[in-house]
Amino acid sequence: MELKPGTKLRSTVCTTEVVVIRAPSDPVELTCGGAAVVLSADAGDPVGAPAEGFAAGTLLGKRYADEELGIELLCSKPGDGSLAVNGTVLDVKGAKPLPASD
Repeated sequence: MELKPGTKLRSTVCTTEVVVIRAPSDPVELTCGGAAVVLSADAGDPVGAPAEGFAAGTLLGKRYADEELGIELLCSKPGDGSLAVNGTVLDVKGAKPLPASD
């Protein structure tokens, strides 16, 4: 799937919804709960349950990123499925450390 910043996506197996903040230059396979995500406008009600190994859940307001691929997603609605790119689960992006104020 080719992604663009601002695109709203939704899981097909749970309630997770995300917004693309930074898109990779190459097309990738983005999944949630082990199933491909779809455009929010095209999504119906979730069917089934997240696959084993992809059920850690997503957290509201957290950013999920893979710096190597150049992808960053913002969770706008939490759910039971884990976000993954090309089969690799995405981690929550950590906060940038503030400079020392000595």
